[in-house]
Amino acid sequence: MLKILVLLAAMFAQTAGDPPIVDNDRVNVRERPTIGGPAGSMVRKTPNEIWIAVNPAKAIVITLKDKAVAPINNTSGHPNAFPRPGNIKVYEDARVIVWDYTWTSGKPTPMHFHDKDVVVIYLDNGTLKSTTPDGKSLTNKRSPGDTFFNARDRVHTETLIDGKLRAIITELK
Repeated sequence: MLKILVLLAAMFAQTAGDPPIVDNDRVNVRERPTIGGPAGSMVRKTPNEIWIAVNPAKAIVITLKDKAVAPINNTSGHPNAFPRPGNIKVYEDARVIVWDYTWTSGKPTPMHFHDKDVVVIYLDNGTLKSTTPDGKSLTNKRSPGDTFFNARDRVHTETLIDGKLRAIITELK
């Protein structure tokens, strides 16, 4: 048992100095060794930490900071981003809502409004096209473990144009 604890301590010490994937006034996001579950598994280790498994060897840890930001009032005329058809609510508490979403190839999501900041962790390889109401599009390739912080106050639709794509999306309250 002591050997395992020493090994775990060494792994965390090795990664403690790694630069964060995201560090802002709301969250600090880092890559860490796995939590031992299948891709998309979530563990709430402390009131401020959410661990999400990317694969058998890697997890992403979202550390919540104390800055609370109220959701934006949606006056866009479009539905809020979540809930949306096909998503699964994985977890909710006073600080976050965690969603599991898999895009369907060639089928755009409804045009939607993001009223909350989100951390998105991709679990597959695929290419998403994001289109705003004025018709402007941006295409992004995503891979397992790609992690992004997206600020609230956005309207768009997304279409999977290549590959397979699933993400764990954490909305910050």
